[in-house]
Amino acid sequence: MALKCGIVGLPNVGKSTLFNCLSNAEALSANYPFATIEPNIGVVNVPDARLTKLEELVNPQKVIPTTVEIVDIAGLVEGASKGEGLGNQFLGNIRDTDAIVHVVRCFDDDNVVHVSGSVDPVRDKEIIDIELQLKDLESVEKRIEKLSRRLKANDKDAKKGIEILKVYKEHLETGQSARTAPIDEDDRAFFNDLHLLTNKPVLYVCNVDEDSAVDGNEYTKALEEAVKDENAEVLYISAGMEAEIMQLETFEERMEFLQEMGLSEPGINKLIQSCYRLLKLITYFTAGVKEVRAWTITEGMKAPQAAGVIHTDFEKGFIRAEVIAYQDYVKYGSEKAVKEAGKMRVEGKEYLVVDGDVMHFRFNV
Repeated sequence: MALKCGIVGLPNVGKSTLFNCLSNAEALSANYPFATIEPNIGVVNVPDARLTKLEELVNPQKVIPTTVEIVDIAGLVEGASKGEGLGNQFLGNIRDTDAIVHVVRCFDDDNVVHVSGSVDPVRDKEIIDIELQLKDLESVEKRIEKLSRRLKANDKDAKKGIEILKVYKEHLETGQSARTAPIDEDDRAFFNDLHLLTNKPVLYVCNVDEDSAVDGNEYTKALEEAVKDENAEVLYISAGMEAEIMQLETFEERMEFLQEMGLSEPGINKLIQSCYRLLKLITYFTAGVKEVRAWTITEGMKAPQAAGVIHTDFEKGFIRAEVIAYQDYVKYGSEKAVKEAGKMRVEGKEYLVVDGDVMHFRFNV
């Protein structure tokens, strides 16, 4: 899957530090704005305890997890929509992503420069929102102008398009993002090619100090109040602490560190999993002695399309899918035992794949 999450935020809020923790890429992380100029792209393994369990049961020769692409985009500044601070380039990088991870600074530290001179996560969020909204408003107005020319030729699609775009325009002009505009999904799809920046799903990451990694702080409470109507997830992550964890050599050392901090797993794991959900991705598995593998598909994908992720021939020649629910695989302990218990299902072309399905495809080319 080629879907990508883009990490955005003001300069110097911890985006590149988080990106370095997420991937093996060495994005420049420094105590000054614009430490990142070109977008860094990392392909990140998605932590999944189900894959580990299947490995234990099958004992395969190799295990392949599923992945998600994360893009570290340079910090936006006020005026970016008008080209300030390399704004046009950065906004273009955001347009190329499918979802947004918005990192907001929620910690005090006199040694770390803030581009606005003080810590205020709600203000910082609004600066980013306004720049993205202004760019979207520009895109919407240009499309209305283009469709208006077609309207003179009695183009029915142009008339409908203008009606939809006017809803977006009025919504954006009130300082609200396109994702919350009162437009149904079919009408949104009508303008997918506009790639509106504020139409992308968003996840907020509060970069906090170590003491706030579990329960947050006053800054995170203020941000959560500000985004309560957006239906967006908010995560607390201490980028500095995550960087320390990544320096520890053994799993045992990392777990001991986490327990001391009152955490059950690295915040980075939660972030990766949240990105995966944000992109509306799910996982199915194939399990055999040669390989246990997790495969990425989008929600709502049918069995033939899911098979096509493995190879296009699987989709073209699809006959049926043999499906085992993950819980049944774990309960009975092997594919043979599942079959003997009558828990393997045979599904056809209309089957909607469920997250966690263990699948085997029959095809003929």
